[in-house]
Amino acid sequence: MTFARRAALASLASLTVLAAFSPLAASAQGAYPTKPIRVIVPFAAGSTTDIIARAIADKMSQSMGQTLVIDNRGGASGTIGQQAVATAAPDGYTIMIHSSSHTVSPSTFAKLPFDTLGDFAGVTPISSTPNVLVMSPSKNIKTLQELLVAARAKPGSMNFASAGQGSATHLNAEKFKLAAKIEATNIPFKGSGEAVTEVMSGRVDYYFSPIAPVIGQIKNGQLVALAVGSPKRASALPQVPTTAEAGVPGSEFNFWIGMMAPAKTPRDIVNRLHDEVVKALATPEVKERFAALGAEAWTMKPEQFDSYIKDEIKSNAVLVKAAGLTPAP
Repeated sequence: MTFARRAALASLASLTVLAAFSPLAASAQGAYPTKPIRVIVPFAAGSTTDIIARAIADKMSQSMGQTLVIDNRGGASGTIGQQAVATAAPDGYTIMIHSSSHTVSPSTFAKLPFDTLGDFAGVTPISSTPNVLVMSPSKNIKTLQELLVAARAKPGSMNFASAGQGSATHLNAEKFKLAAKIEATNIPFKGSGEAVTEVMSGRVDYYFSPIAPVIGQIKNGQLVALAVGSPKRASALPQVPTTAEAGVPGSEFNFWIGMMAPAKTPRDIVNRLHDEVVKALATPEVKERFAALGAEAWTMKPEQFDSYIKDEIKSNAVLVKAAGLTPAP
């Protein structure tokens, strides 16, 4: 063997050894993760998204052998947390658990510091979490049809609570209002807690609330549940019809929570995260936690989730325009 031939083979061997220790090769060989993973939740601690994120992160930490640390980055309807993920290194050590609000922000903000499609890679949905339309019993309205009769009798006299302009609770109410052909005014609050209090007092007429904050009040009679806004009934409230079943077709709104990573995160890492979420959802502890929240486990492959997000951005843009909402600057 010539000297030149031996030198070329030695160089190739050196490159092979170096490649074996590169971050991408390490992830492909199953070494990922080798350090804690930061999970950005773009809402405050205690929110439904935060509770679900912590339930999943706890199980994934046990399974993956590294801690998943929740980092709450609330504010600006989730866009502060979204930006932190969009600009993070695409190495699998910064991920995001967000809600369907992710697909609303392109329509409710005139300008965003990130590209909602181009800067994120979908991992998987985690749950579908129905909103339930609740009212105070003092209103003496017991069915959705009675609500519609009252709203149509005095057009524009009713109002509804939301957890902020452009939130899932707001969009759910706007879609219902359009489908039902009624007039009602949005009263935005800082979060579900304040909204629930105002509806219970009767100062605000109704609210499409996440189930978890109101299930206790529904059971003890402090609130009346008229319908759920989701495409199918909620397992936590099986006796409550959907808004479509109660006579308002086209009013369905799917409030979901899912996991995303920065764009260009290696595909093997995205797939590993997907598989770990699926594994966590199958554990008895997570199933029990979801049941208490009224959440339904829901997953799809990363490529399917990317496609779903793209379609939902388009459909939410149509909804926001139809509702006459003005994008924030």
